[in-house]
Amino acid sequence: MNDSDHGRRTIRDVAKAAGVSISTASNALNGTGRTNAETREKVKRIADELGFRPNALARGLLTKRSHAIGMLTNDTYGRLTLPMAAGVSEILVDHGVSLFLCATNNDPRLAKLHLDALLDRQVDGIIFTATRIDLEPPPELVKLRIPVIYAFAQGPADSVSFHPDDAQGARIAVQHLQTLGRSRIMHITGEQNYLAARIRADAYRELVGSSGQVMFGDWSEEWGHSAIDEVYSKSGPKPDAIFCGSDEIARGVIDALRDRGISIPNDVAVIGFDNWEVVSKQTRPPLTTIDMELKELGHRAGLAILGLSRGEKLEPGVERLPCGIVVRGSA
Repeated sequence: MNDSDHGRRTIRDVAKAAGVSISTASNALNGTGRTNAETREKVKRIADELGFRPNALARGLLTKRSHAIGMLTNDTYGRLTLPMAAGVSEILVDHGVSLFLCATNNDPRLAKLHLDALLDRQVDGIIFTATRIDLEPPPELVKLRIPVIYAFAQGPADSVSFHPDDAQGARIAVQHLQTLGRSRIMHITGEQNYLAARIRADAYRELVGSSGQVMFGDWSEEWGHSAIDEVYSKSGPKPDAIFCGSDEIARGVIDALRDRGISIPNDVAVIGFDNWEVVSKQTRPPLTTIDMELKELGHRAGLAILGLSRGEKLEPGVERLPCGIVVRGSA
């Protein structure tokens, strides 16, 4: 008799086929209670042969765990969150844990609705992630009885947070340009009220010194373009390299330089930040950029939330994970 003759297999079917009680079969499959190794192996073998899959909700009632984690994000487009979620999922799937991804669109009411839904599902923990490391998380997260991890976001002092190491990322960008023999390196970046922008600008200044020039603006191609117009409308020495705060800014910078007949990278080397491939690979020439290794950030957040959900203790604070460099044609 095959599965189609019987619909979904139940624990009762497994117990009957193994010649044991339902509670013994349940204990054997869940690793609870006192069942000897021989019985456990027999029950598991028969469960496999019958195609029995434990009901996750029923198992949750027994083990007090739902085997699910919630991920709450304000990132509507998923540019940062999707690589992180992929990293989290890779860790969780090996442990039979599901991930629910919920986007808040920066709406506090929607954030609360998603949070209530995740709590109704009795998730074992929550990962909060954002589009900027200094975004204020929903205040309800602090009051939860389940563990919360912050990835690409800043949690309260007693929480565990994972950030890309923005200072190290900026340093490898500037050092790469310096090893190319560039000495007039400029930094065109996004909004000064972003913590990441300030951290990167400080790291840039440390390496470049008093000759360094930082231009803050928007995180957009348009800003990259107008920043170049501003630089070239003034007299004085021009940069031979530009470190940009994002790939979008870098694309605007490259377009504006090309409009002026400036050769990249011969006359001016350009380096971005993000390795957002839809931008960096399409730029002409393809963009050399800093990769924040968001999938690895997701791996670390996944391991941390698994540990906390099992009662392990983790050292609170912010852990900064190193960035990498992807060398293409622009620098």
